[in-house]
Amino acid sequence: MAAHPPICDFGWPAPDFELAGIDGKTWRLSERRGPNGTLVMFICNHCPYVKAVIDRIVRDCMELARYGIVSVAINSNDPETYPADSFDNMKLFAARHGFIFPYLVDGTQDVARAWDAICTPDFFGLDKDLKLQYRGRLDSSGKQPAAPDARRELFEAMQQIATTGRGPSEQIGSIGCSIKWRRYADN
Repeated sequence: MAAHPPICDFGWPAPDFELAGIDGKTWRLSERRGPNGTLVMFICNHCPYVKAVIDRIVRDCMELARYGIVSVAINSNDPETYPADSFDNMKLFAARHGFIFPYLVDGTQDVARAWDAICTPDFFGLDKDLKLQYRGRLDSSGKQPAAPDARRELFEAMQQIATTGRGPSEQIGSIGCSIKWRRYADN
């Protein structure tokens, strides 16, 4: 089922995290801060919305690095219910798509809850002080191939954040599959 996150809460202070990456390292947001901004993405391996845009995400992250924007991706889905989102499959997915950014696992789902992540993909564009400036979509394609003239909304927003410190006043929320939350015995 498709989910839609809320639009940007400008200036919201991003909570720090400490998560394991598929590279064997532990990553903290405070250590991943870019000189001109940071892009935090909640993604997963199995979501058709993510699969449709992942190569464009990697392209945009590569280009944004030239603007001093650092990127990181987090998978918060329950791998017991969705084995395609397991740690081992995260490694395969990242290798297949040439990730240039850390891909982290949120096994407790505490980070997704702290960030109020709703769907995959869910994009959080932060300024250099780790304050929210963009919570919108990659582009208008959803889970379809992008039209040749599709506006690169996320890229343009992050580029604006890098140069002005402020995200665009008009943003269209992302769309994607809902985060796959763990089921607890008392639910």
